[in-house]
Amino acid sequence: MSKAVAGYFISAEQKDMDISAIHAQISKTYWAAGIPLDVFQRALHNSLCFGVFTAEKQQVGFARMITDYATFAYLADVYVSEAHQGKGLSKWLMSNIMAHPQLQGLRRMLLATRDAHGLYAQYQFTGLAQPQTFMEIWQPNVYRNTKE
Repeated sequence: MSKAVAGYFISAEQKDMDISAIHAQISKTYWAAGIPLDVFQRALHNSLCFGVFTAEKQQVGFARMITDYATFAYLADVYVSEAHQGKGLSKWLMSNIMAHPQLQGLRRMLLATRDAHGLYAQYQFTGLAQPQTFMEIWQPNVYRNTKE
């Protein structure tokens, strides 16, 4: 497990998540640009969430696992605020996620990334072993078609 980073803490408690701060970050990303707040709130409430916070309880990082807690989990919405990058927070966050008791013994974990393969490879994520068995419905502009 990655060492704790001085001046920060990680929580997996829903009550600790600053939904407004998280939404402000996530809604500007390449994977969820423009996601409506109500849609994002539903996503958070139905996921196992992890937040990175300063000692003053300012949320500066986030990740969530969409999971059935028995066989499968999908890692999504991972970020560390730009001002807090380069301190080992993403590795510490990933170590906490991978060690979480409710995520042990799962048959499969998935994620999608455009640019962080090196980080996730450190936690045993690899390319799909059999990509031909996976299918998707992909609607990259779905949030542009919803009312805000």
